[in-house]
Amino acid sequence: MKLKGAQIFFECLKREGVEVIFGFPGGSVLDIYHEMPKSGIRHVMVRHEQAAAHMADGYARASGRVGVCLVTSGPGATNTVTGVATANMDSVPIVVFTGQVPTAMIGDDAFQEVDIIGITRPCTKHSYLVKDVNDLARVIREAFYLARTGRPGPVVVDLPKDVIQAVTEFKYPKKVDLPGYRPNLEAHAGQIKRAYQLIKKAKSPVIYAGGGVILSGSSEELTRFAQMIQAPVTATLMGLGCFPAVIPGEKGQMIPNPLWLGMLGMHGTYRANMAVTHSDLLLAVGARFDDRVTGKIAGFAPNAKIVHIDVDPTSISKNVPVDIPIVGDCRNALQKLISLAEAEPVENLESVRAPWLDQVGEWGRKFPLSYEQGPDLIKPQFVVEKIYEVSKGDAIITTEVGQNQMWTAQFFHFNRPRTFLSSGGLGTMGYGFPAAVGAQVAFPDRLVVDIAGDGSIQMNIQELITVVCNNLPVKVAILNNRYLGMVRQWQELFYDKNYSSTCLDSSPDYVKLAEAYGAVGFRAAKPEDVEPVLREAFSVRRPVLMDFLVDPTEGVYPMVPAGKSISEMLLD
Repeated sequence: MKLKGAQIFFECLKREGVEVIFGFPGGSVLDIYHEMPKSGIRHVMVRHEQAAAHMADGYARASGRVGVCLVTSGPGATNTVTGVATANMDSVPIVVFTGQVPTAMIGDDAFQEVDIIGITRPCTKHSYLVKDVNDLARVIREAFYLARTGRPGPVVVDLPKDVIQAVTEFKYPKKVDLPGYRPNLEAHAGQIKRAYQLIKKAKSPVIYAGGGVILSGSSEELTRFAQMIQAPVTATLMGLGCFPAVIPGEKGQMIPNPLWLGMLGMHGTYRANMAVTHSDLLLAVGARFDDRVTGKIAGFAPNAKIVHIDVDPTSISKNVPVDIPIVGDCRNALQKLISLAEAEPVENLESVRAPWLDQVGEWGRKFPLSYEQGPDLIKPQFVVEKIYEVSKGDAIITTEVGQNQMWTAQFFHFNRPRTFLSSGGLGTMGYGFPAAVGAQVAFPDRLVVDIAGDGSIQMNIQELITVVCNNLPVKVAILNNRYLGMVRQWQELFYDKNYSSTCLDSSPDYVKLAEAYGAVGFRAAKPEDVEPVLREAFSVRRPVLMDFLVDPTEGVYPMVPAGKSISEMLLD
């Protein structure tokens, strides 16, 4: 059957299982928007294209499906770049469709023309400029395949206006053939055996888990293997939720998981950083040894043999040399390790591991995560703990970037994968709110909460009208300390308390702002206000903006200063 390019666009998306597009119309994509009502695919109209990319990202992280956004050419396309780079750094599968001027006008500096392929090439997994309508179906098929396979990531597809207006015979490719792209998913059996022999001999092993565990759907395998070898587990920011932080106790109440160390790195727990530093075997699964995790590389796990499992061969030994590299899907590798552990269990496991687990427990008791909640000022950590308590931990949590992000990572106990969405690698302020919108679209009946700072939330505050218009009951908890808090903390510690351009005394009235958009606004100024505000907010089936006036001087600790090893923590 013969179809216009715009019709082929929707036929391809339906075959890829796409249910929703986040987008904003414009001249170069009007033909696509003309077909939109007939497509059966939901469209969520944003108020800024950056938010469209973040919503697609949040949708993808929460659901495990490929997120999709559609924008026009020129500024529409360039406004997505921060969202594309965010997804690229955190390996999130999204496909971004951008409009483009007609092919005959490319290179003529036409109205709203930009080379979006050139602009995004450094921050995408791949990008396409479709010059012929006969290539359109194949390109879209390849784009989704590339986005979701191997190490996932964003793909940009640039659509000139004449291509989406042209007519051709529609043929959807049954399979993808990319000779230069063959991701290796099967972990090498020999390397797995070598790794397990090291694990069997280890006296003080640590499992270091990253976002790849969540992306590969291997959280259950990771948890089982950790229990089988009684190895404590730490995770990166992107890995939170891949291992249960709490478990049922004898009386049914939830208690801390004795194998859970918490997050490691710059703002990691004392016991996680000390455990890694003193380990003799580090099993890294789906992590990339980011600088925020390692600190000074010479001081990172200096006594450990390192085994690194990752689907991306370029990530292995990129920052930290490893002893046993294993290229493959994390789930596949962990399943093979579990099989070996079943066949050859660690001898005298309990007695062998007891001294190490006792030491880890002692580090946790010596310097636990803590704060002091007085009768007057609300501590931000108290708000995070109350969100966990009131939600019973059953929520999808997004964050902005800064202190709010770190307090959430430290004080909310994540027990399931795909329940913590945050910008890790790029550290994008303004990410959390639109990501929460994407997660809420994916799971309309789940509680979705964006824990925000008063600096970050204003970067995409315009999307309040998006949640109102789409009846999305997203909750936003603003930890309002009237500062760009993380920058202020650095200025306090390392820049002679010169608080240059970090004070946010001139802030809007967030309650009135919420009401102006048609949402619900609440404010808590005292500690006793926090829980009632949360309970009322969570009970309302509407978008809610909560303004928590928190202690402006509170810092995030532990903290590893720049250039120091992760064992050299400032504890307060």
